[in-house]
Amino acid sequence: MSDVPAASLRLKVDTTALTANWRALDAMSGGGTATGAAVKADCYGLGADICVPALRDAGAGAFFVAHWSEVPAIAAHVDPAKIAVLHGPGCNAEADYARSMGVLPVINSLHQAEIWNASGGGKCHLMVDTGINRLGISVAEVSENSVQSLDVDILMSHLACADEDVTMNDAQLNAFQDVLGLVTHNRASLSNSAGVALGLDYHFDMTRPGLSLYGGIARAELASRISQVAFPEAAIMQIRQIPAGDSIGYNATFTAQRDMRVGVVCLGYADGLLRSWAGNGALIKDGADCAILGKVSMDMIVIDLTNAPDAKEGDWLEVPYHLPDASAKSGLSQYELLTILGNRFQK
Repeated sequence: MSDVPAASLRLKVDTTALTANWRALDAMSGGGTATGAAVKADCYGLGADICVPALRDAGAGAFFVAHWSEVPAIAAHVDPAKIAVLHGPGCNAEADYARSMGVLPVINSLHQAEIWNASGGGKCHLMVDTGINRLGISVAEVSENSVQSLDVDILMSHLACADEDVTMNDAQLNAFQDVLGLVTHNRASLSNSAGVALGLDYHFDMTRPGLSLYGGIARAELASRISQVAFPEAAIMQIRQIPAGDSIGYNATFTAQRDMRVGVVCLGYADGLLRSWAGNGALIKDGADCAILGKVSMDMIVIDLTNAPDAKEGDWLEVPYHLPDASAKSGLSQYELLTILGNRFQK
């Protein structure tokens, strides 16, 4: 069988920047605080096989995933005992899997606590909800026997508004501090990436950054410390000459006001470039902006090559992916921009 031709989409993942970002967040967390790494969703879309070894070698000692199905990809690179599954054991099969793999479940409810205890118990983590009202036992449930009998390594909660300066941050901090003395545990953890920037009071024994590892800037305090990690690129498939008056793309939403040289690029909403980019976005050729014309299709876009007269078919274009800027242009969150990158990119 012949080899598959080279991809016409590629995603450069700067592991040097990834490592530097982890070290910057680790330094901000303080000398007495360990710094873990959220590696769920295939390391926010950038690839576990690329990112986890870099984070491990940088010094990360705890790795957080959401789904049980994510465990094997992470366990291929780190000790399974360092992996936490945030969604917890919802059934006996998941509890058995955790024990057989040696990974630690995060207990989020009395039901999960009962499942874990009934299946044999052992070390686990515990999520207490302090205001975000997602997964997590309530503060009122902490005294329940099924919770008190858990062997809790990390007692954790999750901040709802750490990217904003609001009173809810202090309210959650105070609620978490009140819980610490009510459950026997080895370590405590509250902060995500934005929480790291809130200051030492929020750091406890471990921080759990995610977005900022991969180049996201959740608060202004991180802007000078966090570097871009993801660099998508796409190739020009065809160059066309469009006469004035001709339209481009579905529903003819763009009409040329002059004769134009345009490029058809193999990048579309199936690859994570959603239709919200239309009218706002541009690709870059040798430093020149090439505006997106008309609607974004599933597999392609059309760009204006006026500023890139030397562009030719097969040339690579940069997709601007400095996350705060890309978020402002697309209307998508920085989290969405990373995790929606499609699987057709060659990493």
